[in-house]
Amino acid sequence: MIHEHVLGGCTPAPLAHYLKALGILRLVSEQKDPQAAGCWQGEQFVLRTGLSREELERFFLEEYRPTPIVAPWNGGSGFYPNDNKGGIDSIAAAQTGRLSHYSDVITLARKCVGLREESPKNDEKSDFLCHLRAHLPDSALLWFDAAVMLTTEKPEYPPLLGTGGNDGRLDFTNNFMQRVSELFDSTDGNPSPKSFVWLSGALSGEAAHGLVTKAIGQFSPGNAGGPNATTGFGTDSLMNPWDFVLMLEGALLFAGAATRRMESSDASILSYPFTVRTTGSGAGCGNVADEAPSRAEIWMPLWNKAISAQELRLLLAEGRVTVGRRAARDGLDFARAVGGYGVDRGISSFQRYAFLMRSGKAYLATPLARIKVFRNPQIDLVAHLDRAQWLERLRRFARDKNAPSSIQQLVRCLEDAIFSLTQGGGCAVLQNLLVLIGHIQQTCANSNKAREALVPVPLLGQEWALEADDNSHEFRLACALAGLTEIRGNLLPIKVNKGKIEWDTGSHHAVWGGGQLVGNLLRVLNRRLLDAQRGDQADKSLTGLPAADLAAVLAFLRGETDDERIAGLLAGLVNVKLPQHLPRRELPADQPPATFGLLKPLFTPDAILQKLGLLPADAHLPLPREIVTLLKTGNRDQVNRAIEIAWRRLRIAGLKLPTHPGQPPDLVGIDGARLAAALMIPLAMGDLARICQPFTPIQKAD
Repeated sequence: MIHEHVLGGCTPAPLAHYLKALGILRLVSEQKDPQAAGCWQGEQFVLRTGLSREELERFFLEEYRPTPIVAPWNGGSGFYPNDNKGGIDSIAAAQTGRLSHYSDVITLARKCVGLREESPKNDEKSDFLCHLRAHLPDSALLWFDAAVMLTTEKPEYPPLLGTGGNDGRLDFTNNFMQRVSELFDSTDGNPSPKSFVWLSGALSGEAAHGLVTKAIGQFSPGNAGGPNATTGFGTDSLMNPWDFVLMLEGALLFAGAATRRMESSDASILSYPFTVRTTGSGAGCGNVADEAPSRAEIWMPLWNKAISAQELRLLLAEGRVTVGRRAARDGLDFARAVGGYGVDRGISSFQRYAFLMRSGKAYLATPLARIKVFRNPQIDLVAHLDRAQWLERLRRFARDKNAPSSIQQLVRCLEDAIFSLTQGGGCAVLQNLLVLIGHIQQTCANSNKAREALVPVPLLGQEWALEADDNSHEFRLACALAGLTEIRGNLLPIKVNKGKIEWDTGSHHAVWGGGQLVGNLLRVLNRRLLDAQRGDQADKSLTGLPAADLAAVLAFLRGETDDERIAGLLAGLVNVKLPQHLPRRELPADQPPATFGLLKPLFTPDAILQKLGLLPADAHLPLPREIVTLLKTGNRDQVNRAIEIAWRRLRIAGLKLPTHPGQPPDLVGIDGARLAAALMIPLAMGDLARICQPFTPIQKAD
């Protein structure tokens, strides 16, 4: 009969309780029930085993044999004259079978230590570790390989177990032996009077009486004590001995995987399961300032289908995720890669931890976030930012102490947005990313240091526009403006040199400033007309794809759109290879004002007018800069004068104007500058034909 035990004391956070769940599964499987399996349901671990609850408790109280965990390479480990020897001496002198093997390992380790008065240092420590590993039995190597990684240069210490099994002055192994001595009598192996109460609390999560006042280290920040830890000014660290013992037993599941992952040639990548460099973004409790002093961050997998201890060991041994063709280096990389990795291996989510320096110089395993696992194709779009290593260079530059604070803040927001994309995506998240990318590029363009360190944003695929399209007027208008010929050079000092996008600090085409959208659009229009007048371009170049529909343009003309949102999206979309068409919207549009219809042909490229049959193949309809100058004054008389000039230009071009009322229309209720900006926006051919329908070519006499 299979029993399912819901272990309320085994939760994804804190890290001590997560490791305790792994320890219970490993010990039951290896020492009692090989068919045992476990999974996570909600916030609790569920153990599936043939043992009843009573049999499970009896196993730990009467049969469990502690794994021989020793660290004679550390000061404070119990092997040196000034160390606490309460636990190690008790186990070394044990006469019970459940501790006999532990006693033998301690005796062997003491022989390796020899007559040393203190722990070895530097090169001597490397030699000592190699010598020790060659003599320890296989059962003791589980701990050795989890705590120490021997390399060709020097020993490395996985952050899960501090710096080789200790956290500052707290040695985990010595404390483990002390806790074991509190749980069992070293003479007969019987459980201590409080052991049952402590075990019941450790399994159920219920409060247990008589907890010991001992340090638990980095694994459970909430139990570490200190100021404001309880009522009053402070408290000591309280610990359930079973929590500490089972926690370290669980950490042993990470042994072995470290040595198999040493094939990595990238020294910046931590060769330990699910362990990467710390990223300060993606969680409210971290920031960029935490990254340098942090040891690392580790992503603990959560799975909702029962697996055995052996299957879990294999999962952890394979705990290496990749972004594209390279290994994940930090938390942001891990978040990008986790979708495909977790789905393929049955992982439902990850509990993300960072070993952050808190409370002075102490490290605490700080829970950062719970990252759900599901396949989100939109996260693949972030790979476009990897072109020319742009994203990597940007993130590295933002962490330089000399980087402008504005760029540091924007990059933090960008990383947070990418984290959000991994957890849901959607149009709003992608649009936010586009706005941030545009803002970052504009900020870099104004910084000498940034231009020296970074290249402009690489061209992003059209999927960005298609996936970010929310059918809003703002997005459609931003796309239409971003599709204008060479508009990117008007927003930024950028040029294309032999196919490469480069900064062009001396550019006179970049006229976009920090003002409002309408003012910036008119500066762009004036620059384009000036370039056309000088012969730098063929004509006013107010063409591009995808075009906007009339409903969106009229909403902009009436001031019903969010100009700031349009400007932000435009700054991002100029970096996108836009599709020729976005999905059609069936939105009814009002009849445009007469002044808009009159002026629109002047703001339309000759080739399009010729395609509509309004201009002969050899004809030209220029847009005088004077019209734009008069419109943007906002003065009604000046605006009406601009309309009169446009009226005459159309007649000169051979277009037949309405016979009634036979004179130019007045500008009523429309801002002249906004009208000029609206006229810049490319219109879909169908809407443009509708507006230009009243204008028919004048039939010339033979």
